[in-house]
Amino acid sequence: MTDANDWNANTIAEFRANEGKVGGMFEGAPLVLLHHRGRKSGREHVTPMMYLPNETDPNVIYVFASKAGAPSNPDWYYNLVAAGSGSVERGTESYDVTVRELPGDERDRIYAEQAKRYPGFADYARKTEGIRVIPVLELSRA
Repeated sequence: MTDANDWNANTIAEFRANEGKVGGMFEGAPLVLLHHRGRKSGREHVTPMMYLPNETDPNVIYVFASKAGAPSNPDWYYNLVAAGSGSVERGTESYDVTVRELPGDERDRIYAEQAKRYPGFADYARKTEGIRVIPVLELSRA
């Protein structure tokens, strides 16, 4: 198992054991477990990630394909966009979601809010400047 897989497995176990709460670098941050199917392998994957709740609709959250500022998008992003759906574990609740990639100004507004709340996201954007724009996906309860 790679270090990333170990980290994910430990975060997933902690999330499930503590009703969606984890410590360490994610302590106090909104976290979901994103379930997605590999677009090539067909295997189910679970990826822990931070999200931004929609201010007016509790059935909508936003996730960010930052990959910590890497020059390429994460695999989960391609899997979700290809499928158009997935599911999340949020707190003690699990539900299916539909996926929509946010365009232009809408994307910029949501990403700026996440970067304001969690400055690491501003760092990720600086790292990718001129290489790629970090995608923002809207996940809506199906």
